[in-house]
Amino acid sequence: QSRREDCRTGSVGLSTVMPLRKVQLGHSDLMVTIACLGTMTWGEQNTEIEAFEQLDWAVHEAGINFIDTAELYPVPPRPDTAGSTEVIIGKWLAKGGPELR
Repeated sequence: QSRREDCRTGSVGLSTVMPLRKVQLGHSDLMVTIACLGTMTWGEQNTEIEAFEQLDWAVHEAGINFIDTAELYPVPPRPDTAGSTEVIIGKWLAKGGPELR
């Protein structure tokens, strides 16, 4: 694994990641990753482009299949940004085709 430097934060991370382990969600047949991707800053502190980058990395590199969103996001709540998290996720899913749905 090679190391890379994140140009926005200066932090150093691994450029390749082992996909996260999956566990059964309660008593359902759903298998979800042990960590989810939080979205509460999308549309307020993060742009749509940054959200797409985070989604691309989380899904394609880390194997995450569990995304946390809520009607309250983004935080802090404001009338002009309400629902923007869901819009961003919808645009990303539409861009990725049926294999992501």
